[in-house]
Amino acid sequence: MEKDLGIHGNLFGGIMLSWLDEAAATMAYEICHSPNMVTLKIEEVLFKRPVKIGFHLKIYGEVVGVGNTSITLSVEARKYNVYSGEELVVCSTNITFVRIDEQGGPVPISDEVKNQLTSLK
Repeated sequence: MEKDLGIHGNLFGGIMLSWLDEAAATMAYEICHSPNMVTLKIEEVLFKRPVKIGFHLKIYGEVVGVGNTSITLSVEARKYNVYSGEELVVCSTNITFVRIDEQGGPVPISDEVKNQLTSLK
């Protein structure tokens, strides 16, 4: 949307970060079988290409690490050409989430989830 663009007609980086965070959080919820996940850290973000109005974006993620209470995902956004099927990376980062309880304290990720992730490697 035009409200999300800067003076050069590019998507604001902060908007892109919010989309990456939301997509990665959804993935973390599904993997850890819990909606009680919060963002702990977003690592260095690389904005490789501008995103202009009308671009179709796809966001991909994969697990790069799992700890006692946290999970780290590698996330990237790609602009997608609907005519050719070509995808080009526009932005990438790693995001770490922590599983929490109702009071906001860390909760262990189940061994079942950890074992499942280990068996996929």
